[in-house]
Amino acid sequence: MSNDGVPAAQRELADLLRDLSWNVHRKAPDITGMDPLPATDLAVLKHVLDAPGLTVTELARVMGLKQSNASAAVRSLTERGLLTRSSSPTDRRVSHLEPTEEARAQNESIAAAWAGPIRAGIAQLDEEQWEALEAAGDALAALSRLLQVRG
Repeated sequence: MSNDGVPAAQRELADLLRDLSWNVHRKAPDITGMDPLPATDLAVLKHVLDAPGLTVTELARVMGLKQSNASAAVRSLTERGLLTRSSSPTDRRVSHLEPTEEARAQNESIAAAWAGPIRAGIAQLDEEQWEALEAAGDALAALSRLLQVRG
C-alpha cells in the first residue's frame, strides 16, 4: 500500500496505462502529418463524432467541462473547419453540433495512425503476452467506458 492508500499494483498499472496513452498520443501528429489538437479540443471532437447533434450545454455536461471551456473548444474546432453549428428547428437560440466531412476524414486518419503503431507493437509480443493482453480486453473496455462517462 502506498502513502495515498492506493495499492502499489494499481498505482503501477495506472502509471503504465498513462505512459502507454502518452506514447500513442504523442506519435499521432508525427504519423498523420496533421496539426495536433489540444487535448480538450480532441476530446470534444471525439464526443461530437460519437454523438452528432449535441448542444454545447449537453457536451459540457457529458464531458464534465465548464460551459465556457466547452464553448471555447467548439469555437476553435469551428474555426478549423471541423465542426458546424445548426439551429434547432424548435428553438433558434439552441445550436446543435455536427462534425464536418473534414473532421470525419481526420478522425479516420488519426484513428488509423494511432492503431497502426499499436498493432505493430502487438504483433511483436510473444504468444503469452498477447494472450494476457487479449484476456484484459474486457477490463480495459470497461475502464475506458468509466473514464469516458466521467469526462
